[in-house]
Amino acid sequence: MVKNTIPVDKVILKLIYVAGNDQAGKEFHVLPSLTAAQIAQQVYDEWPQEWQANKVERAEVLRLIYQGRFLHENVTLNSLNIHAGRKCVMHLVPREKIPQPNIDNSNKEKIHQSETGCCMCSIIIKQYLSSSLN
Repeated sequence: MVKNTIPVDKVILKLIYVAGNDQAGKEFHVLPSLTAAQIAQQVYDEWPQEWQANKVERAEVLRLIYQGRFLHENVTLNSLNIHAGRKCVMHLVPREKIPQPNIDNSNKEKIHQSETGCCMCSIIIKQYLSSSLN
């Protein structure tokens, strides 16, 4: 039985490439000091045969997703506490731009409250106006 060992100076990064309806996983050995942009370049340079049908034109459109969040180009695996000798799973997607983080409605309400001091007045007036117009 062959034991799957992890090199002591590298991370085994299993990337699940999501393109169209296809999802295929492939392992890459990467240095934990590499940035997301450098990992994307390495993946592009070592593009697997199984992914040939969905090959991108350049490495810059490859985006890594870790724990539900897009990784910006300068984030390293070390900064994510993914150190050498470990195995990690991420998604890889072809995408021109990284979406901006959304502020959920509860945060918007808190921001509105802190700016105005109160939000209940506007809700009551709005309800009063809409009921009086009907």
